[in-house]
Amino acid sequence: MQSFQTHRGLVATLDRANIDTDQIIPKQFLKSIKRTGFGENLFYDWRYLPDGKPNPNFSLNHPKFKGASILVVRSNFGCGSSREHAVWAIREYGFKAIITPWIDRGGARVGAFADIFKNNCAKNGLLAIELSNSEVDEIFQMVGRFSGLEATVDLREQRVVLHLDEEIAFRFEIDPSVKEHLIQGLDDIGLTLKEEAAIRHFEARHDAQKFY
Repeated sequence: MQSFQTHRGLVATLDRANIDTDQIIPKQFLKSIKRTGFGENLFYDWRYLPDGKPNPNFSLNHPKFKGASILVVRSNFGCGSSREHAVWAIREYGFKAIITPWIDRGGARVGAFADIFKNNCAKNGLLAIELSNSEVDEIFQMVGRFSGLEATVDLREQRVVLHLDEEIAFRFEIDPSVKEHLIQGLDDIGLTLKEEAAIRHFEARHDAQKFY
């Protein structure tokens, strides 16, 4: 998994809440367990018209968002089934980070992402950022006002900076272990291989046949 430390890129917005994994990558494209070949079908039902042509009314098809690598959406992103393909499709399309608002319900914070989707993001090097609803609203407003707006996501400092004449910065929280794994570029396999010497030592001293 590629290390994530800082990233600067074009910001794109998709003004929808409760986007489920079947909209992120529809079920008819789940024919492979490889992590490639999914980006072209990201948001397929929204991106394309029935005749296969790009839908001009879908925000990510707008020329101003071409090459965007930071996606800003509304709450409860990645709900629905637990398909890891959804994260693969987002990554392959070119997005490095997703920003979504958490919601305050009676003093309790409701997560911005569906839990399984958020965990899949961490395992595949996609940074899932949670901000307040007002902060995400401000990003939507700035993107609407300033075409070609870029931002820098700094994972070490846990900050998102909008590059305007007067920069606007937002601080985000993240689980320390997830942060460290992303910075080091370690997925589950990478974490296991860090203990390779201990594993080999264990295997050398134990006869697997004795357990059968």
